[in-house]
Amino acid sequence: MILLIDDDDALRAALVDSFAIAGLEVEDFADAAHALTRVTPDFPGIVVTDIRMPKMDGHAVFEAVSARDDEIPVLLMTGHGDVAMAVAALRNGAFDFIAKPFAADHLIASVRRGLEVRRLVLENRRLRASVEAAEGDYPLIGTTPVMDTLRDKVRQLAQIDVDVLIEGETGTGKELAARQLHRWSKRRNHGFVSVDCAALPDHLVDEILFGTRGTGGRIVEADRGTLFLDEIDSMSSALQGKLLRVIEERELPANGREPPRVVNLRVIAAAKSNLAAEVASGRFREDLLYRLETVRLRIPPLRERRADVPMLFAWFLRDAATQYDRPVPAITAEVEARLMTDPWRGNVRALRNFAVQTVLALTRDDPGEADLSLTERLARLEAAMIGEALQQAGGDVTATAEALGLPRRSLYDRLQRHGIDASSFRRREGDAA
Repeated sequence: MILLIDDDDALRAALVDSFAIAGLEVEDFADAAHALTRVTPDFPGIVVTDIRMPKMDGHAVFEAVSARDDEIPVLLMTGHGDVAMAVAALRNGAFDFIAKPFAADHLIASVRRGLEVRRLVLENRRLRASVEAAEGDYPLIGTTPVMDTLRDKVRQLAQIDVDVLIEGETGTGKELAARQLHRWSKRRNHGFVSVDCAALPDHLVDEILFGTRGTGGRIVEADRGTLFLDEIDSMSSALQGKLLRVIEERELPANGREPPRVVNLRVIAAAKSNLAAEVASGRFREDLLYRLETVRLRIPPLRERRADVPMLFAWFLRDAATQYDRPVPAITAEVEARLMTDPWRGNVRALRNFAVQTVLALTRDDPGEADLSLTERLARLEAAMIGEALQQAGGDVTATAEALGLPRRSLYDRLQRHGIDASSFRRREGDAA
């Protein structure tokens, strides 16, 4: 949206026509006071105003707009005699000025830049607000249907003292989900004991897990709490057999003269591979799988919930800024494009790393970004704009095509080219738009 203010009726009408031909929405006003009634802190556009006007000149318009929201771009149109005033306004925060006479395409190019700046400002504000609203959902942040379902399932399972098998790719946050199960459960006042099965040294496995005479192992530490077995698919066959008895009997085997020890714990296991396939190949015990999979919980990769990526990234930005005592940086168009197009093979872990790099201003050193051609950068920007439109439309392809001014077939071609799944942006019935 453009608010155009100029007391010259002929010039104002010509500019309205130019904006309309360029596909830009505009409201025009002959006086500034009337136009300013449309300016609110969430105004989704920019102000284009002449400087020389009766009652209220462009400089006063700029000050009035800035008082309402100093991040609304104000573009000044000025005659040669007013350039000094326009330059002073630029120093004070005005977005740009155009000296008369000017070519319409010059003005339109500046207006488009201003609209993009405003869009990014409002998107950053929206993300900050959504992050604050999601405070209680951490670490299960997201508004996509798949995350709504996961959150609901975790809340339900937390109240049921049943073992859970969590499946998901590397970096999806399986341990975070396990910790949330514990945090929301009746066992939350007791220990959450995490064991990385892939890192257990073979010669110390028994001692670490089951303990020795007189000393308890990690299983004993989890008594009355939760035992989390990460990457259980990496556990040796022999150890799987010993663990099976503990899970079935909730009892540690006798150790020397010490009798078997009863343990009261909840077991949550996590695997990055398909355990059914591991059973078929003989690498995992079928009876242990049956015991673990009382309830399965799958953590979706980021590619299946791409609409959640900006919110997650905003959360990680804030977290990294606090950790390193830096200001929270705004999300730029280039960063936004990467958020919407990167495959994020490392999932949440990779996204968090990118947030840290952004806070520390290290992203320019990324050779993958620096080596991008103009065509590749434009492709990323196009994908980001499509993703933003899909998010606003709740995954509705028809509404997205209309918002972008594209035929449906053309939009489908672009979705396929960029690898964007429109269904991942869909909201459940009743979700806020």
